[in-house]
Amino acid sequence: MKIRFLGAAGEVTGSQHLLEKGDLRVLLDCGLFQGRRSETRHKNERFHCDPKNLDAVILSHAHIDHSGNLPGLYKAGFRGDVYCTAATADIAQVMLQDAAHIQKEDARYMSKHLDKGSVPFEPLYDMEDVRGICNRFQTLNFNEWHELAPDFRLRFLEAGHILGSAIVEMDIQEKGDWKRVVFTGDLGRRNLPLLRDPKTIERCDVLISESTYGDSVHLEPDNIKLELIRVIKEAQITDGRIIVPAFALGRTQQLVYFLNELSNAGKIPAIPIFVDSPLAIKLTDIYRDHLGIMDSDIQDSLRTDHDPFGFKKLQYLLTPQESMTINNRKGTFMVIAASGMCESGRIVHHLKHGMDNPDNTIVLIGYQAEHTLGRRIQERQPYQKIMGHEYALKAHVENFSGLSAHADANDFHWWYEAAAQQGGIGKVFLVHGEHEAATALSKHIRDFCDEDPIIPQWGDSFEV
Repeated sequence: MKIRFLGAAGEVTGSQHLLEKGDLRVLLDCGLFQGRRSETRHKNERFHCDPKNLDAVILSHAHIDHSGNLPGLYKAGFRGDVYCTAATADIAQVMLQDAAHIQKEDARYMSKHLDKGSVPFEPLYDMEDVRGICNRFQTLNFNEWHELAPDFRLRFLEAGHILGSAIVEMDIQEKGDWKRVVFTGDLGRRNLPLLRDPKTIERCDVLISESTYGDSVHLEPDNIKLELIRVIKEAQITDGRIIVPAFALGRTQQLVYFLNELSNAGKIPAIPIFVDSPLAIKLTDIYRDHLGIMDSDIQDSLRTDHDPFGFKKLQYLLTPQESMTINNRKGTFMVIAASGMCESGRIVHHLKHGMDNPDNTIVLIGYQAEHTLGRRIQERQPYQKIMGHEYALKAHVENFSGLSAHADANDFHWWYEAAAQQGGIGKVFLVHGEHEAATALSKHIRDFCDEDPIIPQWGDSFEV
């Protein structure tokens, strides 16, 4: 059996890992690479897994860096099934439609600025490709084994990262012996509201594990609530606005849930709070549809609060006109808008209108990949280029790593230790992390593994 790493290897985005055994070829995730347009475009438009000859895709969850190039795979000839959980299928359909729309608009904008006679800029895929791949989704329940072939069976375990996210367990027979291969997808955290904690595994011969925050320890949820209270009260004193770039999926719902709790308890000033993202609104509705698979905190809240994603001072904005209006608004307010790394969407306009005011606060609540606007803001570079113009960064910048839905070093320790005690871990490959994080995690978990963990780079191939 061979594993080839075709994305999120030595970097964080573009999750794609190819399993090959005899004639069987299965792709784990098919995400978009994110970062510099000139670099990611080249990566995203070329596949290195021969889509027409793939048997299946196993999708861990619906974040765009794990699912976003599925329509491109379909466009390139893939006609196998995509296995995922029911919630992942619901979310992915919305996410991929949005991605296709963004690409269409980006292509139109880029084509207008090409030199005369240049080849028009084309999107990676269109809505027809999205519909085609969504028709290939096959949904599986958590905690149940499913035989996909006589020598290949699959089970999803709760990953605790976003709604529907799964740890992928695969039992694969080779030369009469069964081997267990596990892919964490993105491993979540313990004791966060909304989602159930990640499940531990019994044993595995091969583990492909994310490592995004392998060198960090997040703040606890109660500390995040205190930080939110502080930031809101400080903004009220300066009469400034609070600008929050947030991924429409996962992070927005998490943040709104916290704000709902604080508002219900009377712990934050009653300032206007806007969720300015049509995508986040659609996704929040999906969260409402799947409340039954959320954790005990949600079940307890529902006894007294019929909507954990809504409160009096919260307003969801749908139209561009509503979005533009709040940029002229006076006084203290909070706006939560996508994208989480500030690369596109309505958040870019809010940053453009608000980053040069020292009374304002930008709150970064998620991972900021290299070469993104979010990373440059996080590094507090004094001038930021937005839509071809430079803006001075004078606003205060806050980093709330505690809202991350990724496991931190303590969560990894707990998870690996449990696996080691329940049968052991064989060969480990650390992916989906920058070099420092993956290296730190490798040292941290070495005692729980049979061998030294491997940090593969793009294109590396291993016999296991």
